[in-house]
Amino acid sequence: MTEARDLALPNGYTDLLSELKNRVRAARTQAIRTVNTQLIALYWSIGKTILERQAVEGWGSGVIGRLAEDLGAEFPDMKGLSRSNLQYMRSFADAWPAFDPNVPQPVGHLPWGHIRTILDKGLDEEARDSYAAAAVQHGWSRNVLMNMIMNKTLERTGAAPSNFVQRLFGPDSELAQQVAKDPYSFEFLGLSGEVAERDLENALTSRITETLRELGPGFAFVGRQVHFDVDGDDFYVDLLFFHIEQSRFNCTKGLRRLGEQFALAA
Repeated sequence: MTEARDLALPNGYTDLLSELKNRVRAARTQAIRTVNTQLIALYWSIGKTILERQAVEGWGSGVIGRLAEDLGAEFPDMKGLSRSNLQYMRSFADAWPAFDPNVPQPVGHLPWGHIRTILDKGLDEEARDSYAAAAVQHGWSRNVLMNMIMNKTLERTGAAPSNFVQRLFGPDSELAQQVAKDPYSFEFLGLSGEVAERDLENALTSRITETLRELGPGFAFVGRQVHFDVDGDDFYVDLLFFHIEQSRFNCTKGLRRLGEQFALAA
């Protein structure tokens, strides 16, 4: 290794190395996209089948629960076959009835967690497609996507992208990394477009006074990346707050709306 480092390099070696690094990154990103697209197509097909069976045979939640147990037993390494996830697959097929993995469309390039976030927000068809396209174009992480939806960013700016096919997320974006893994206004942060989730979280915590003022009276900041175990699943709350008067925790995490109150402790 030392001899290789001491070797006199030929002209243009640095440029060649940079080009090869870019090729490797591009190939890895393309591979991740391909796997993700196949997974999303699988989830949609499962959801479509559940929809069809419910319409014809009147499947209830109990049947879906049994289906989750049987699929989980057959594929124990797949964590995405839970009962709640099967329900999301059903909602996915219902929200995008014309989904086709062979036809380029924004939602097919998103990680499953992003799709679940969009489904949770109850958006209409146009808004669903717009935020899906924006997340792909800008490489938004799930929490940044959630913040943009809650802040009605696209509705306010009219900046819905239309060229997502030409501008797929870059290999260094947090969206690429995540594929491999009450609406409050936070305009004072000055974050938009290609913003990383860590920038959003750091901005919120570094300007905690403004954040608490935006949330309203009674909130106290508890911490960031707080761990919870829910039915054996690990969850990490990005930002955890406590409302003193209501004795409730509030968080920013995944599918939870910022400010939505839930009784972790009452």
